[in-house]
Amino acid sequence: MTLASAVSLGKAGKIQIIDAATNMPAATIDVSARTAHQTIGGLTGFQYYPIIITGRQVDIYPPDSSLGYNKTYYVTIDPQSIRDADAAFAGFTKPTDWQFTTRSAPPVKGRTELHVAADGSGDFCTVQGAVDFIPAGSAAPVTIFIARGTYTGIVYFARKNAITFMGEDRAGTVIAYANNNTFNPAGGPYHRGLFEADRCSDITIAHLTMHNTTPQGGSQAEAIILNGTAASRAIITDVDLNSFQDTLQINGQAYISHTHIVGDVDFMWGTGPCFFEDCTCTSVRPNAYYTQIRNTQANHGYVFDHCRFDGTSGVSGMFLSRIDPARFPYSEVVLLDCVLAGSVGPAGWRLDPPTPARGGGPPPTVPTQAPNVHFWEFNSRDADGNPVDASKRLKVSRQLNADADAAAIASYRDPAYVLGNDWTPKVTPIAWKNAGSSAP
Repeated sequence: MTLASAVSLGKAGKIQIIDAATNMPAATIDVSARTAHQTIGGLTGFQYYPIIITGRQVDIYPPDSSLGYNKTYYVTIDPQSIRDADAAFAGFTKPTDWQFTTRSAPPVKGRTELHVAADGSGDFCTVQGAVDFIPAGSAAPVTIFIARGTYTGIVYFARKNAITFMGEDRAGTVIAYANNNTFNPAGGPYHRGLFEADRCSDITIAHLTMHNTTPQGGSQAEAIILNGTAASRAIITDVDLNSFQDTLQINGQAYISHTHIVGDVDFMWGTGPCFFEDCTCTSVRPNAYYTQIRNTQANHGYVFDHCRFDGTSGVSGMFLSRIDPARFPYSEVVLLDCVLAGSVGPAGWRLDPPTPARGGGPPPTVPTQAPNVHFWEFNSRDADGNPVDASKRLKVSRQLNADADAAAIASYRDPAYVLGNDWTPKVTPIAWKNAGSSAP
């Protein structure tokens, strides 16, 4: 709801959503508790904000699945639960003050297209609602079309396959939330990401924006986490990914193209294998790191083909990657024909010392040998198209030679070689569709 002036939450009171047929509460929000917990996508223990206030706008988020189809509800708000400058908002006490009716029925089971629209004109108002409709263990392809709008909420799902998330407008279709490791520290699987697909295959995400709105310094806060497998066949294309620390985490097989990834510290990380093509990676902090890749000998790491590494104003001294080779001796990051703007420092790459042993002792020394780490570049250019000065590169890194390393360069240009498991990714454009009365 939107009020006449800027408002804030009061110190006490309740907001209730009440079933008009029974006069029984379907959801109760205690204003004194600024956060609550709920299950998302079948995973328990997510902390969330039941009420979010932005200026004059008050957004109320009841727990998922608390409302039913074909029902009329009314909302009561205790006086002083929400306060404006003049203390003029007296709340809602009558069933007629704020009343609404939900959709008559869910979509027909087995639908191959679902539509999400924040204004209520689609099958669902939230992305999570559409994902929840898809059965667990599903393998039949489903496309979720997401209309223009901002979708405030955490998205989590597991063991659901062959789902395509297609936004109507790359800049105008935005999934956003301030989730992070301080707010949701539970791991195994992670709770801290904005969007997480856990043990899923054939996930495609296209033509939209994911923005983890956690402030800088707010701890690890992924915009996207894909916990797949070496044969998960995930595709991300034509997407904007925004956060600060750990923007993109991919553990499993993924192809990423025409995507802009913005972040702070090690903001692309995971085990891979991943192939990036025509992507832009932008750092918002100087003297930090674009990647930290933790692949084992069993698969390749992250390969960037015709990508750009840059930074916001004043960013310099960046490292393309860093790793502790004692922990991850096979870390692999390969750049082919990439543009390295002035944000990338002369050393380019970094080896971290081992984690200090418990109980003190001398500080560990930085390793000088890492025979199985692949920090490789071929034909890196600056923003003006000139060859990058590699004379001060970390000694364990390698500049590939067009003649001597022709076979390796050709192999790493091939997504199928990098990704493995006989997968050649194909990005098939999916046009926005109007499919009957359920379309946005």
